[in-house]
Amino acid sequence: MRCGNVALVARRPQPADGRRFTARAACSSFRAYGRAQTRHQGTRKPIVSRPASQRPTSFDIAYRAGVSQPTVSRALRGSTSVSAETRARIEAIARELGYAVDKNASSLRSQQSHTLALLFFEDPTADASLINPFFLSMLGWITRHTANAGYDLLISFQQLSGDWHKAYEDSRKADGIILLGYGDYEAYRPRLEQLQAQGTHYVRWGSPEPGDGGATIGCDNRAGGRIATEHLIGHGRRRIAFLGAGDDHYPEFRDRYLGYRDALAAAGVQPDPALQVDAITLEQAGADAVGELFERGVAFDGVVAASDLIAIGAMQALERRGYDVPRAVSVVGFDDIPAAQQASPPLTTVQQDAKAAGEALVATLLDRITGREPPAGPLPVRLIVRGSCGAHTNT
Repeated sequence: MRCGNVALVARRPQPADGRRFTARAACSSFRAYGRAQTRHQGTRKPIVSRPASQRPTSFDIAYRAGVSQPTVSRALRGSTSVSAETRARIEAIARELGYAVDKNASSLRSQQSHTLALLFFEDPTADASLINPFFLSMLGWITRHTANAGYDLLISFQQLSGDWHKAYEDSRKADGIILLGYGDYEAYRPRLEQLQAQGTHYVRWGSPEPGDGGATIGCDNRAGGRIATEHLIGHGRRRIAFLGAGDDHYPEFRDRYLGYRDALAAAGVQPDPALQVDAITLEQAGADAVGELFERGVAFDGVVAASDLIAIGAMQALERRGYDVPRAVSVVGFDDIPAAQQASPPLTTVQQDAKAAGEALVATLLDRITGREPPAGPLPVRLIVRGSCGAHTNT
């Protein structure tokens, strides 16, 4: 017979009472003997040996560690059911033997791929990348946290109008999906509802909406819009424009706009609808929004932009018209993408923590996959003060 990868021949006499010495008993006896051998290492030679050319298996690790093979499997998966001391011993033996987990076999047993899918939705950009720069800054952290959890990451680029909602977990390509990309939320919400109805594990970056089932992770957009506006009010600005959509099609921008209005109301400043101009996340959209303000003939001395790209485009348009930033008009953005520091002048902005965002997305998705309750609440934001607002900088 064969116990794991070790051949055994049972020649033990059968008991007089008629009970048979079965294969299961042989395996059990062998494992017990292996544990005894481990406790007395160095006093006797192992009862079996593996040819040097044969790849090490989990049974070899179990023999060396004095534990069962299922315990080895759980330890190498990072299961908390195995003590930290035992898990460390098993991992050390695995490294010594050069053992690598057979992911195909593991997936067949668990009916899981141990892969997460990251879907980038195409965003309009000035170059051909079609990826919002803020999401690129999150990519490295998502990759790292996925690897630390023992999963592979499958990255794909999708159009919001495509059938991306059908292509991954249903086909066993991935155990869950991370969705990144701005776009018209009202247009793709039916696909999210379909994912939820069919029980697909997914999480998206954005503003939580009623009925999303806790599948949305995002920063505190409303607080971010408020602190950006409060900062400009604190520097004497009263005619502050908001550049970005303020409706339900773009919930992140809408919440930033609501924070902007909160700050104005708290300061006793009446919001002027003419100072809000819709804009998507493009530099050109920011420039066009400034042009719209001038066409409307409204005076303004400050700008809160719904994204850094909108803010950078607005500053460029103001400069072309001969307006000094920040002396004539103070500008604050949102995101803190790398280009914010390189802008002229460097852009004051509301920072979303890309590291915390990547970690939260992966952790929340894994919680949903394993049936655990994910943590609630938005991620905090902070104001990064640079030259575009006219204040002393903190970076």
